[in-house]
Amino acid sequence: MSNQIFVRDVMKTTFDMMDGLCTVREALKRMQHVQTKTLIIDKRSEHDEYGIVVIGDIAQLIAENRSPNRVSLYEIMNKPTVSVHAEMNIRYASQLFLRFGLSRAPVLDEKRQIIGMVSLTDMVLKGLTHLE
Repeated sequence: MSNQIFVRDVMKTTFDMMDGLCTVREALKRMQHVQTKTLIIDKRSEHDEYGIVVIGDIAQLIAENRSPNRVSLYEIMNKPTVSVHAEMNIRYASQLFLRFGLSRAPVLDEKRQIIGMVSLTDMVLKGLTHLE
C-alpha cells in the first residue's frame, strides 16, 4: 500500500475558464455566479500559455480606481501561470506553492490541458488526514 498522495487525488475537477478579451465586469459576474476566487484565462493558440486571475488581482484594480467595464482580463492576468502535473506528489507540489507564494494552481494532464485546480489548503488538509 502506497503512502503517497498525488495532486490528482486532491484536485477539484471544476474550474472556470474565460477569454482574456472579456472585461473584469464580465469576470465578476461569472465569479459571483459560481462562487470562485480564480479564473483561468484560456490560451490563444496551441503554443500559447494559460493565464490566471485571482480575486486579489481584481481587488488591486479596484484599489487603483480603474473601471471594471474598461479593463480586460488580459490586462490584469498573470501569465504564464505556474501549473502542476496531476501525477505530482503533493509534498512536492506544496513545496512549489510555498516557494512561489501560491494559493492555487491549475492541474495539467500529459497533453498540457487543464483538468482541474488544486489549492494549498486541499493539499494540506488531505496530507494531514493521511498522516493520522
